[in-house]
Amino acid sequence: MSEFVIHDATVLTVDESNRLYENGTVVVSDGRIAEVRPSEPGDADLAADHVVDGAGTLVMPGLVNSHSHLELTGLLGAFSEMDTSELLVQMTAIAQRLGEGAYEYLSTASYELAALNFIRGGVTTVNSMDARPEHGVDVFGEAGLRGFFGPWISDLFWDVPVDEQFERARTFVDRHHDTYDGRIRATLCPHDDWSCSRSVWERTADLAADYPELPVHTHLLELDASDTMARANGGADSLALLDDVGLLDDRLVAAHFRVADDEDVRRVADAGAAVAHCPSIFCYWNPDGDAPWTPVPELRRAGATVGLGLDDHYWHDSYDLFGEARQARLAATLDSGDQQFSSMELVRMLTIEGARALGVGDELGSLEPGKRADLAVLDLSDPKFAPRTNVPAMVVNAASPADVETVVVDGEVLLRDGEVLTMDQDAVLDRVTAAVDRFADETGWELGPGGADPPGGLRTAADLPKRGPAHLLARLGVQSVKDAFPP
Repeated sequence: MSEFVIHDATVLTVDESNRLYENGTVVVSDGRIAEVRPSEPGDADLAADHVVDGAGTLVMPGLVNSHSHLELTGLLGAFSEMDTSELLVQMTAIAQRLGEGAYEYLSTASYELAALNFIRGGVTTVNSMDARPEHGVDVFGEAGLRGFFGPWISDLFWDVPVDEQFERARTFVDRHHDTYDGRIRATLCPHDDWSCSRSVWERTADLAADYPELPVHTHLLELDASDTMARANGGADSLALLDDVGLLDDRLVAAHFRVADDEDVRRVADAGAAVAHCPSIFCYWNPDGDAPWTPVPELRRAGATVGLGLDDHYWHDSYDLFGEARQARLAATLDSGDQQFSSMELVRMLTIEGARALGVGDELGSLEPGKRADLAVLDLSDPKFAPRTNVPAMVVNAASPADVETVVVDGEVLLRDGEVLTMDQDAVLDRVTAAVDRFADETGWELGPGGADPPGGLRTAADLPKRGPAHLLARLGVQSVKDAFPP
């Protein structure tokens, strides 16, 4: 007997041919997709744990959030009205305390809230880099989701000893990789190319050699300071530094790639590395309006894999990964002119390309026999979807989390008729409310329906890291002088 059958649905396979069945059936057995085909008489009578009449629905692969940070989800709305400078100061202070092991109660409740909303929004796989991702492993594992997690490593961003960070990373891999029937996997996460010394990159390469199956997840070419720091680290530029240490390859998942030039695009594509594009975060928080925009059209033309991600979704107050596809289209149009992507290309970036970025495109990301059964079912009965003349365009231009009615991961139904089956929604909301109240009491943040007011400068300054950022600024300053006055 099969676990799940949905019949007489519109089925968007996202296979190599982008096949779309106007009246199709998907059969799931033993956690995998057994059949994807046109519907036949009698499909409603197939033996299965769950048989769903798909009339008026769309079946598509589950969404892949290819880059995110989750452990402060409970602070959604707290940062919305800050400017970039205040945001970075407040976040750096909180990050330092997270690295020291503080706020575990908030982190755990935040992972729960994120998992709940991802299930409700059709997101079945998440790739997250956090200070203490161990707090999220059991949450995502027990919720039935698929998660890639790793603790970030940086010696120039915070003051946590580097040896401790690498030991934490190794312990995380040994304890949590390939758990929950393989749904939870580990990643190696040097934080970025502007707050890591060459030593951190070299030690990351050594760690990667010990765990050759793991992705290496980082922020790359996010800021103008990226290449400057790479030169301070003895590299010609950021990509050259990663190439020097052996990390510019098909295991690399590079978030943002915002200030990349044509040569950077070519080198990333040639290396087989992937880019995680998170348009909303820079449409909302943009420290430099003159900075170039992530060259996604150029990356795709060069053959690079590009997935979509929500990044710090609690900065821009949205769990809506469908919305990232629309935002990617609009931002590219403003930057480069219209029709940079077809709607189907954007659907692929939401699904199969995100899976390929994480090295699991042969397992996930499309509805094909033999692949893991991760799928989302959308209700198309709302008039906004009429007359269904272009289903891929409906997905990326009109769909939202509210349209998701069923979610399946590994053949297990996590959401049915809009109800999450693997989590107690009321209990999650109670716990995150209590956690945010406790955080406010402990830190001096004022948080409420009218907005947020962070603690004053002296209190925030006391929590800011000192040693790491001082070294960062000194290195950037010295290198900037060298760049201005070459020998």
